[in-house]
Amino acid sequence: MYLFSKNRYYIQFMSEENWIEVGSTDSIEEEDLIRFDHQDKTFCVYKLTDGFYATDGICTHEAVHLEDGLVMDDEIECPMHQGIFNIKSGEALSPPACEDLKTYPVKVDNDKIFIKID
Repeated sequence: MYLFSKNRYYIQFMSEENWIEVGSTDSIEEEDLIRFDHQDKTFCVYKLTDGFYATDGICTHEAVHLEDGLVMDDEIECPMHQGIFNIKSGEALSPPACEDLKTYPVKVDNDKIFIKID
């Protein structure tokens, strides 16, 4: 893909490898998430007011699935001990969570959601 400005052009390379289809855009309500399992790993894909985001799907504190957590104001609260993470950055915001969640790039194409897995 080429991106142009007035006097320059930039080449943006995005490999199509490792983009995994998660589901359709209408499968997630706003301020909610879906769990997605791929190759023995769990991910959460969120729909916020400004788009879709993805993180690891397991809390870094007690290895609990985040799918039953509360999504509110760009944050996910772990259902077990109420540790809170920022969905966009993965940052652990409150104890007992102290290790950040890994985040993943997300793209939408023809109403399908894809996440890029390393």
